[in-house]
Amino acid sequence: MSNLPFGFDEPEESPGFLLWQTTITWQRLIKKALDPYDISHAQFVIMAIVLWFSGIKQNPNQILIARQSKLDKMTVSKSLKKLVAQGLIERTEHKTDTRAKSVHLTKKGRTLATKLVPIIEKIDAQFFSIIGKSNQRSLVKILANLNAKLQE
Repeated sequence: MSNLPFGFDEPEESPGFLLWQTTITWQRLIKKALDPYDISHAQFVIMAIVLWFSGIKQNPNQILIARQSKLDKMTVSKSLKKLVAQGLIERTEHKTDTRAKSVHLTKKGRTLATKLVPIIEKIDAQFFSIIGKSNQRSLVKILANLNAKLQE
């Protein structure tokens, strides 16, 4: 190894670099699928989270969406503003916390989210099928463990 500050002989030995490459490749596929709908990946994630919460009869607010998505508060705020302007999301007064706004999908938003979720899940299924079901389960466990440790 040269006198460079890298801790690896090859870039492909770095888990961070490999995660970066994999994430960028996966995000390109998602972006390509979402572009015709004028929805960013972050906006899709927000819509999917709101759809998920509606399925379990909960009304998320902006803070809960940020926490669940791991998006920063500013990205959530800007994304929600655009989704509201597009008529896909509405924000209403929270029933118990007057400082918070509940976030709901409009009928148009629910229709779009319901259409997009299977498209994105199909991309995920194809993308991760390369490593097989057993490795997918292992990857999910590794990522869940990593996420849990990062929240401690």
